[in-house]
This record gives sequence, structure tokens and C-alpha cells, in this order.
Amino acid sequence: MKLKVDRTEDIRGEIIVPSSKSHTIRGFVFASLAEGESKLINALEAADTQAAINACKALGAGIEKKSGEFIVRGFSGKPKTDSRIDTLNSGTTTNLIMGTAALGDKKVLIDGDASIRKRTVQPLLDALNALGAKAVSVHKNGCPPVEITGRMKGGRVAVDCRSSQYVSSLLINCPLASQDTEIRILNLCEQPYIEMTLRWLDELGIRYENHDFRTIRIFGNQGYKAFEKTIPGDWSSATFLLAAGVMLGRDLMIKGLDMEDTQADKQVLSYLRKMGADIRIGKEGIVVNKSILTGRELDLNNTPDALPAISVLGCYAQGKTVIRNVAHARIKETDRIRVMTEVLIRLGAHVEEKEDGMVIEHSELHGAHVHGYHDHRVVMALSLAGMIAAGQTVIDTAEAVSVTFPDYVDIMKNIGAKIEIIE
Repeated sequence: MKLKVDRTEDIRGEIIVPSSKSHTIRGFVFASLAEGESKLINALEAADTQAAINACKALGAGIEKKSGEFIVRGFSGKPKTDSRIDTLNSGTTTNLIMGTAALGDKKVLIDGDASIRKRTVQPLLDALNALGAKAVSVHKNGCPPVEITGRMKGGRVAVDCRSSQYVSSLLINCPLASQDTEIRILNLCEQPYIEMTLRWLDELGIRYENHDFRTIRIFGNQGYKAFEKTIPGDWSSATFLLAAGVMLGRDLMIKGLDMEDTQADKQVLSYLRKMGADIRIGKEGIVVNKSILTGRELDLNNTPDALPAISVLGCYAQGKTVIRNVAHARIKETDRIRVMTEVLIRLGAHVEEKEDGMVIEHSELHGAHVHGYHDHRVVMALSLAGMIAAGQTVIDTAEAVSVTFPDYVDIMKNIGAKIEIIE
């Protein structure tokens, strides 16, 4: 599928942000681990969350949709094993479900698409082995497919936290181990996502001790009870709407976001305000208007998913924008630092790639045919670039937006963006 994007003069109207992918996937995993029947309200329905549903079903959960809500019958911390799980393109599902598989007593094979097969999970494999499971990369390259054989018992482990998902996997699953677990966190990245997982543990009554995110102790022999949870809007998806608003908006209203939520990409609001964005937060939602932005130095360590959109804003902003301290953006669906540098240069941008980020000068972009690299956030970021570029931009592999934001194109068209599917 390809997207055709023409220069857009302004966008206006109201948008309801899709539900949070991160919360939805956690919700399905927690509910599957629980005893009894749980309910997820307003869960995101997208390719990544379908991967989580499939994985949880493969391990023994019963999941069905009734009247717009998902009912999950958990397997009480005892996953069915001898399973083969396809996590599609979902890195979150892959990592979280690896810990769940380690609670069983037989082998589980976990695999995904070509992108997943390039994403290292070695730190999590090492951790699961240290905690009593047997966890191996089938091709011995530290990437899926992986074979997990439980049962994980608990103990002490140090985890290289180049991805917060490694730690979240342990936090979610180790309460069900027979012994206490002490996790020493090395090279902490994406702390808000760990905070999100800890908030879930708080809500579900799990006992742990957090020593300033250096060491977290989880008490063993616990269990999850059934629960009901309403999933909030997704700040990562909202990043693209906010970015579009500050470049093109005319009283654009964005609804459905929880200002008290722990999602990392809520920090995008502070980045935009630092650059001079006209953003007003009210009871009904967030109102965004076209703004004169000034380039700033931005530390994206907590928000690697925001890099594609922020790099486009760097082209729009006056002066120089420096994105730093986000080397872990290289281990997402693509190496997003390299990819965004390459595609923005093709669109006429003045960009310099750095080991841990990018340096971007104000640039007058022009349309071109560009590769979306099968990465949903790259495709959406390129569509934003197309809206401010002279001429027409065509983006391939645009079907990737279905991973987290299936209605993206329709929503953008409804508020006035000149965007359409052409193939």
C-alpha cells in the first residue's frame, strides 16, 4: 500500500485519539495471568494488540469480544506450553510473553516477522536463564525465534535495560515465581514505561520494592485476581496529531488523552512547548494551533518512539534542533535514527546522523517517492513531512500504520490533510 500526500494548508476539527497500545498489551497479559474473568474496556484493536491476543490464547487464555469490551478468562499463572506463538510485528508482545512462557514447565517457541527477527532480546534471554528457565535464541544471534522452557524460579539478576520491555517482562511475570526476584537495572532507558508497569502492579495489589529504579525487588508466590480496566488514549499516536497541529492546525481539538497517565510520550507536550508551540489544555481536550517553532536541544531517552515525528518538526522549526541520548531508537522496528536521516535528506532536509540522535537544520522540504521501511511510525512521520513539503510525496509500505493506528489516514483526511491511499 502507498500513501500519496500533497502540501496541506491547514487542518481543523476534532480527533479522538486511539487507545494505548502499551496499556492494551499489558492488559491482555495481566488478565491472562489472572485467576477468573477480567474485562478490558476501550482496548486498542490493531495489528500489535491482535498479536498479544493470539499469544495469550496460545498460552491458554480465553478471550472474546462482547458489546465492544474484551472478556479475558485467565489461566491463573499456569500457561499452557508446547505452544508456537507468532508475535507478528509486535516487539512489546514478544518481550512480555517471553516472561510468561517461562512460567510454564515445557517448551514454547516464540517467533515473529522479519523485523522481529532482527530485534535483539538477548538481555531478556540472559535474565530468564539466570532466574531458572532455559531460554535460547534458535539461530544463536540473540534474536527471535526463541525457545523458552520453564519453570522460572526467581533469584537475583542484572538486566541491561536498553529496552524497558525487558524489565517490564520480569516485573509482570516474576510475582508468580516461587521465590523472590531482585532485578538490578543497568543502562536505564524509557523509565516511564517501567513506571507504567509498576502502576499496573500497584492497581493489582502486587508487592514489590523499588529502590530508585536501580534495583527492584519482587516478592514471589503472589497471584493476580480478575480486574476491570478502561484503557486510556495513546500518547505515542497522539504525537503525530500534535505535530501536525503545531505545523498546520487551526483550533485543532485532540480528545481522549489522560493527563495523569504514566505514558512516556506525554513528554512530547513539554518538547513542543519548549520549541514555542501554541498548545492549550482544557476540560474537553487539547487545542493546538499552527505555531512558529524554534529549534531546541531535546533529550529523547524516555521517548524513542517520538523521534520520527520530532525529526520532522526539526525541519519545520527555525534554527537547529538537536535530538540526543536516544541510541536505543536504533533497535525499534527499524534503526529509526539512520532511516529518518536518509528519508529526510531525500526530501531535501539538512540532517546529520549522530550515534545517539540527529542534528536537524530548518529545511524547505520537497516531495519525493520515499520508502517507509515497513515501520508504522516512520510512515506516519513521512506523511507529516509530505504535508509541509512542496509538491507531492509518495510513501510505500504504508500498510504498516495498521500496527498501532489503523484509522490514521481517514482521521487525517477528515481534518483536512491532503492524504490518500493510492495502492
